Amino acid sequence: MTEADGAGLVGSLSTYGTDAHISASVPDAILRYSPHARGFAELRLPEGQGVFPLAIIFHGGCWKAGIADTAYMSPLATQWQAKGIATLNVDYREVGDGGGWPGSFEDWDSAAHMIDRVASEYAIDRGRVTLVGHSAGALPALWLATSQGAGGPVGVRAATSARAAIVLDGPGDIGREARDFDALCEFSSVGPFLGMSGQKADNRLAAISPLRKAPQLKQVLFVQAKLPSPPADAIAAIGAGGAQVGVLSNPGASHFAIATPGDSVYEQHEPAMLAVLRGTE
Repeated sequence: MTEADGAGLVGSLSTYGTDAHISASVPDAILRYSPHARGFAELRLPEGQGVFPLAIIFHGGCWKAGIADTAYMSPLATQWQAKGIATLNVDYREVGDGGGWPGSFEDWDSAAHMIDRVASEYAIDRGRVTLVGHSAGALPALWLATSQGAGGPVGVRAATSARAAIVLDGPGDIGREARDFDALCEFSSVGPFLGMSGQKADNRLAAISPLRKAPQLKQVLFVQAKLPSPPADAIAAIGAGGAQVGVLSNPGASHFAIATPGDSVYEQHEPAMLAVLRGTE
């Protein structure tokens, strides 16, 4: 693992108000998983000796370059850092800068390889790793814990070992929820991300659907706002992989409230999220 020069690397796009109640702390390290400009993650460590649970955080942005990066998830990472959770706030390529299918998946897969290295170098409890995704970041949070065959976006891969996942207003099965997700983005997001249309796009969606392969997790928590609860069969499919699945719905709440420490919606659900992160549920 190498520590990158921090200049120009930490997220610099909008925080969408997620910093209204807490300023982001300076990362303890900025770690590279790939040589391209967005191939880094911000590591934040709590005070004390540890060992600490670890949250791997993936931002949203409708998979379109120029909308979002790690900046708006940094206040949440800082809040969890203060609560005793180590965090890796991951950036990645999107449509327009080399991402989409397969580039974004390649980045997520490479970023996941940092987990073992971070756990070996810092006071991290490898058995308490949670994959966290807001909005479009829900896809890597669930996909990484899923084994894939040759038809997957990066070919054959084993599931990343993680205890749990937390989805913050994101889809459980993007193929089944594409219309709702495009409506949330207010533009066509899913099609350009797949880079295909028609049957070829359907085949790609099927390859990453939990109905085809369930993520290998003990617990999955959805905290929804603008998006409804995932379809019942998607929840059942995720549960079929062995996960206890919970859904906390917040109709009428803003898309970013649930990721904003200090917001009443976030505060309502923080205990449940911390219980997942700490592995106490």
